[in-house]
Amino acid sequence: MELSDGLRARRRVPLRRRPRSESGYVTAETAMALPALVVLVFGLATGLVAAAAQVRCIDAAQSGARAAARGESPDAARAAAAAVAPKSARIVATNEGGKISFRVETVIPLPGPLSRLRIPVSHTAVAAEEATTP
Repeated sequence: MELSDGLRARRRVPLRRRPRSESGYVTAETAMALPALVVLVFGLATGLVAAAAQVRCIDAAQSGARAAARGESPDAARAAAAAVAPKSARIVATNEGGKISFRVETVIPLPGPLSRLRIPVSHTAVAAEEATTP
């Protein structure tokens, strides 16, 4: 059958039904893929939390070292680092020969049944003491 502009009309082909032996494949494929997707999302979320903690450790170590290099008291420099650091972070400050070093470290526990596993996160910042003017 041809239409007026020379195109042929297509006949509709009826949809075939799947044989009974293939009727449960979608359920089985979903049952296999869904746990893999859950693990993937879980891993991505955990990586995002660890990356955010790493950035906070970097900022805390740098702000503590900067404050100590400006000549602020050790307690004030530690407070500057603690204000930015993640909760339960350990802050270690050392002063060796005019070089001030701040190390901020923490562990990120995995949520749920894997809470015994932990991701260590840390950063060390070093700054030179600034000369004080009389």
